[in-house]
Amino acid sequence: MNDVLSEFTFPRTGLTVRNRTVLAALTNKQSHDDGVLSDEEHHWLTLRSKGGFGIVTTAAANVTEHGRGWEGELGVWSDHQLPGLTRLASELSVHGAVSLAQLFHGGMRAPIELTGVQPVSASENTDSSMKGVTSRELTHTEIESIIISFGDAAVRCEEAGFSGIELHGAHSYLISQFLGMKTNRRNDQWGGDLLGRSMLLKHIIQNVRARTSENFVVGVRLSPTIRDLGIELHETLQIAQWCVEWGLDFIHVSCWDVYQTKTDQNGQEMSLTRWFSQHLNGRIPIITTGKIWDQEDVKFAFDEGADLVGVGRAGIAHYDWPRQLEGEHSSPTKPPFSVEHLKKAGLSDTFVTYMSRWDGFVLP
Repeated sequence: MNDVLSEFTFPRTGLTVRNRTVLAALTNKQSHDDGVLSDEEHHWLTLRSKGGFGIVTTAAANVTEHGRGWEGELGVWSDHQLPGLTRLASELSVHGAVSLAQLFHGGMRAPIELTGVQPVSASENTDSSMKGVTSRELTHTEIESIIISFGDAAVRCEEAGFSGIELHGAHSYLISQFLGMKTNRRNDQWGGDLLGRSMLLKHIIQNVRARTSENFVVGVRLSPTIRDLGIELHETLQIAQWCVEWGLDFIHVSCWDVYQTKTDQNGQEMSLTRWFSQHLNGRIPIITTGKIWDQEDVKFAFDEGADLVGVGRAGIAHYDWPRQLEGEHSSPTKPPFSVEHLKKAGLSDTFVTYMSRWDGFVLP
């Protein structure tokens, strides 16, 4: 088993992380309406660097003003957001964490009541969360503009001092909407077979790579399956292999539950992490996330082939989660948590209110 508290070095860039723990990107709704980082979100993230995380990832940050998915969302679409990003990247580094900004576009999940415009996607789609609003199919010119917006955002993040970025290709947002056969029904270069449906991701990667330095870390977060979008495991495994060829530095497998298994058409059953580790065969580092909480979960993830482990809820509840893994019998406490506990962990009133929507996480 890899030691979760041992150093890790990204092979291509040589960037060394002080340990193998990752604070995954987490919606917290603490930013300002114009996408500027708030003091509350700054505090919440920097506290995790002080608490010992190897990598600290921002919440999903939208690359266009009309790509916003929710209120209080961090933005990277404009230079007016640069001072807050610079302040954050600097302090994350000072306290020892490698800093990543997660870049995304909501696509069909960018509410019209928030953006003021009809949502867009690979094709005309209606998402269950959008109250019957149908997305508009993007034109070729608009797709090219979005690709440039991802590149602009990455350049802005590097200028701010971030170590790298993570492209959000998971959880039913725009990139995954292009990857899914149900949500991408195009018959041009941006659709059709799996390679065609992967062209948006490929061109985003190429644009980011061409416009950032060789030392800038670039990875992608992928959902192994999204049935509603028409994404199956064997396709995501192929996309992950292409991502190696396209020059990425890591694949982040968003499992939701690392113990979840998947059986292929030949009857072979493995954990999702194991599927990726076997198919990628050490060619690219793997981050895995999903209900990882204690030493037993960490050991399982590493035994299944992960190189780094990411946490969401454990990182929300315990700003010093990596340090709580020290010792033979250490086991960080689990939900529910009192409001007082969460505020001591760096959550603002807004973040606590948001977490109250998560069943069983906050004490009534």
